[in-house]
Amino acid sequence: MDLGTLIAAILTLFIFSFLYKDNPFYKFAEYLLVGISVGYFIVISIKTTVVPKLIFPVFREGDLLCLIPGILGFFMFLRFFPKLAWLSRISMALIIGAGAGVSIPAMMQAQIFAQMKASMGSYASINNIIVALAVITTLSYFFFSREHKGALGTSAKIGVFFMMLFFGATFGYTVMSRVTLLIGRAQFLLGDFLGIIK
Repeated sequence: MDLGTLIAAILTLFIFSFLYKDNPFYKFAEYLLVGISVGYFIVISIKTTVVPKLIFPVFREGDLLCLIPGILGFFMFLRFFPKLAWLSRISMALIIGAGAGVSIPAMMQAQIFAQMKASMGSYASINNIIVALAVITTLSYFFFSREHKGALGTSAKIGVFFMMLFFGATFGYTVMSRVTLLIGRAQFLLGDFLGIIK
């Protein structure tokens, strides 16, 4: 058994110790994971963003325009200094504005228009009819301008049924993915670490 397997097994057991109660071993493993993750992403960000897009263009190519995003990025760190924290709002405004301008049309296309197109597609198959029925009845549940009586009430009740199917499937998928992670860790501990199973 190599050292990496031993360390991974010990840290896995530290994480599993939370099943008993909150303890220092669990906290150590948790803080170690967060610290290593943050350190790793800082190094990756510096290596893939700061150096090739700020340091090299400014100092090797003399492109002083790259200093503008560098200064705006530096402003983000001024949040730690109360007297200069207002400068970080400039960077935040640009990030939020540009991010919204880029992401809103893409999200509308990917999540709204594409789903509307799929929902209003060909009704030749039973699947498309069920999807259209689910969309219409679920939307009718959220129609609050009228009391849910008569046809609207029946439609709303069917919409609740479809929502419960969705929530149940989502919950089942979440449980299944967590159990898969547990099985993977158990196989690692019993196979790679202890050698009980192959």
